[in-house]
Amino acid sequence: MGKLLVHQDLVNDETANKLIKLCPFGAIEYKDGKLEINAGCKMCRICIKKGPKGVIEFVEEQTTKVDKSAYKGIAVYVDHVEGRIHPVTFELIGKAKELAKKVNYPVYCIFPGFQILDSAEELLHYGADEVFIYDYVELEHFRIEPYTAVFEDFINNKKPSIILIGATTIGRSLAPRVAARFRTGLTADCTVLDIKENSDLVQIRPAFGGNIMAQIVTPNSRPQLATVRYKIMNAPERTEEVSGKITVCSMDTNKFKSNVDVIKITKKEIEGNISESEIIVVAGRAIKTKKDMSLAYELAEVLGGNFAGTRPMVEAGWIDAKKQIGLSGRTVKPKLIITLGVSGAVQFTAGMKSADYIFAINKDPKAAIFSVAHYGIIGDIYEIVPKLIENIKNEKGLTGELPKYAAPSTRN
Repeated sequence: MGKLLVHQDLVNDETANKLIKLCPFGAIEYKDGKLEINAGCKMCRICIKKGPKGVIEFVEEQTTKVDKSAYKGIAVYVDHVEGRIHPVTFELIGKAKELAKKVNYPVYCIFPGFQILDSAEELLHYGADEVFIYDYVELEHFRIEPYTAVFEDFINNKKPSIILIGATTIGRSLAPRVAARFRTGLTADCTVLDIKENSDLVQIRPAFGGNIMAQIVTPNSRPQLATVRYKIMNAPERTEEVSGKITVCSMDTNKFKSNVDVIKITKKEIEGNISESEIIVVAGRAIKTKKDMSLAYELAEVLGGNFAGTRPMVEAGWIDAKKQIGLSGRTVKPKLIITLGVSGAVQFTAGMKSADYIFAINKDPKAAIFSVAHYGIIGDIYEIVPKLIENIKNEKGLTGELPKYAAPSTRN
């Protein structure tokens, strides 16, 4: 990285006016006899190449190389409410174990809360090598300042190379705060994670509206932080035996001071979540009217599943935003998902491609959805879906139960 340095002793009204006219971004300002470069600068360096010689200079900034050997281990933040661990935590432990095996790292869990010892023991059944718990009454409810202080204490003491955090409401609040405190990188909503031999974390996520998959590496930053959505990774099988240990940490409680006081907790009513559904029918842009959404509703009903939609369905006001699948909606991993007229944009498929069995119906043979589907039908949903519903109803009437689907081992 570098910056533009202005030699003020060479600045006068004439040179300033030339540079101001020369800059195509309006990034040069002249105030009180002083030339300044504002945030509009794009580092095109036209001011250096074509401006008055020597007035502006490009200077490379010297950065201190991070000592990667001082950082070791992969840590997973234990996302929980009152000690009830969010399942995304177990998925991240599974991914952490996979990454750690490649570089011979231990897998840690950082668990702040109150009266959480029993819950912490459950993490050892999923392969965590060491669980660090911070058990204080001040940490009973999530508040950003105390929880960030816990992270600061943990990182300073254990120096993990990588930290994985679930992209939950709490995780999305906590991760950037921690990254900013340690002036390190953070990649949000990763869909793929890998690790290099030198311990650099390879973070892959859709970018530019889902048109490309960006590969992000922070080679001179430690720790490396990434958030991952629920249902993206696979949780390991729970084992009866444990091999790790629990470490109870202590720290200065004065660091738990917060500008937020929890006065009352009101539990909201539990809502149906498509992320937990085993069968989902998804309505896409090919649905012409709101009335025609009944195709998706009925198919989902006869299958005993749930219905969902793509972003255009939400923007049209035809379904609730909580029913949207994709990076800007929910991530799902059902046993069976049927898409009706869904094109298969990257942002959508990133939210459902881990399904056991993907069945696509689209009249466009070149639709991107067919590249991720296990099976597909090329045709009009208005012709195919009613026949599909009828066949399922007939099958249900013959057997007394709906057909059971097994995911194929390969995609066709």
